[in-house]
Amino acid sequence: MEDIINSFTSSFEDSGISLEKVRIYPRPAFPFPWTTKAFFAAMPHSVDGIPMELEPFGFKERQYDLVIIGYQPWFLSPSIPISSLLQHPAFKTVVNDTPVVTITGCRNMWINAQEKLKLRLKEANARLVGNIALADRHDNYTSLVTILYWMLKGKKDRKWGIFPKPGVSDADVAGSEVFGQTVKKHLLSEEWSELQPDLVRQKAVEVKYYLMFIERKAGRIFKIWSGIINKKKNKGPWLTAFKYYILIALFVAAPLILTIDAIFFRPFLGRRIKKQKEYYEGVDLA
Repeated sequence: MEDIINSFTSSFEDSGISLEKVRIYPRPAFPFPWTTKAFFAAMPHSVDGIPMELEPFGFKERQYDLVIIGYQPWFLSPSIPISSLLQHPAFKTVVNDTPVVTITGCRNMWINAQEKLKLRLKEANARLVGNIALADRHDNYTSLVTILYWMLKGKKDRKWGIFPKPGVSDADVAGSEVFGQTVKKHLLSEEWSELQPDLVRQKAVEVKYYLMFIERKAGRIFKIWSGIINKKKNKGPWLTAFKYYILIALFVAAPLILTIDAIFFRPFLGRRIKKQKEYYEGVDLA
């Protein structure tokens, strides 16, 4: 994410824009590489948006012309550190009545997380004017293997020398500078209404139907799981059950559901699907 932000903003200072970067650290820090246990233990709080303590941070100014938020989705929700930031009084004060651009770096699913983030920004009276979603372009199962390798081993190289490098590609990280130049143009003109349409034309956001379809359904199911687990004193067995549910859903249920949808529903819902995709490409909150 830091590489993405650095590339995205690389042209700002050349135009006389004063740029301030603030990195958020959770307290205590999450492990990296992750352990499987720690990773799944983060699910209930991620989904329910339960904040945690952050290391002290501060801002040089009281007010900004633009705030850029770079974040990752965890379990189809904003990560716990970014969710905690969005609920922090100091941050809510800074983004009040302020244009905000969000940048997601993810494996492939970001829609649910962005919808939750939209709601948090609305609660803070911020003005979301742009969104960029950068994802791993490889297929669902290849990216699953590579992201687990990166997450659990801490290595961002080619697993066994066969698989591609995990995460957002180096080319897409570097290419985010183009989107930054578009945002810079609107920042200098202080005209935000056409920013997101410009970004969409540049393919800064691409909604893939099959991911949208699965994510909308999975988001509701994750919410049920988190509600159950957060009420349990002994969460361990329930987190283990959720882990196996994920595997079954990914390798069995999802392909079956997509096949049924492709045969019986999708051919007749073209207009509705188009409207849904246009909505998720935008920045408005339903």
